[in-house]
Amino acid sequence: MSGSIADAISFFRLSCGRWRSQRSSHHLLHRRAEAGGSFIEVVELEAADPRLEAIAVLHGQDPAGLVGGCRVRWSGSMAWDKAGEAHEGESVFGLIPTDERGRCGLLLRDRGYAETAPVAGHFAMDDRDGLLLTTSYETMNSLERFSFAGPDVRLRTSTVEGLSNTASFCVETRIVDGAATGTGDEAEATGAPASPETTCLSALGW
Repeated sequence: MSGSIADAISFFRLSCGRWRSQRSSHHLLHRRAEAGGSFIEVVELEAADPRLEAIAVLHGQDPAGLVGGCRVRWSGSMAWDKAGEAHEGESVFGLIPTDERGRCGLLLRDRGYAETAPVAGHFAMDDRDGLLLTTSYETMNSLERFSFAGPDVRLRTSTVEGLSNTASFCVETRIVDGAATGTGDEAEATGAPASPETTCLSALGW
């Protein structure tokens, strides 16, 4: 993408819409690679959204510090899935910057992905406008980096260390069909996949 991304909330706004994700995960313990695919839907939430304020209170943070957030829905599959196994869900997260530029801070979620309990992670943007997310769970730690290769192409690398050690690479392409942005109701009305992502041990699921 040309130009710079000013802050983390701008990065998330650029990520709103519907995406198709292709993932390659390397399981270090098994020394095997696994392919997967998913659909992801990201919808922006305003800072005053009651869902975000509730998450801030849940994590013991002042809702006044919120600059916004997103609702994410995902649906995907992986090569090693058993018959009838599916990976889908929904989560809401909010951003509270801890610097004046809004390029680092807390990312609060109503549920995690490696574990389903509410979890707080940290975000930071690097000097190439990539977004780094770090999350510590009881049994594992995850590190992800998101970056844009263009307005409709996003790249993601992630590592998970703990009971399950994996390294993953994702290429995500925006679905441009008139329902790529908005509240998500349009996708439901057209019968398109309502959401996205894979078994990913992802900090965000998108």
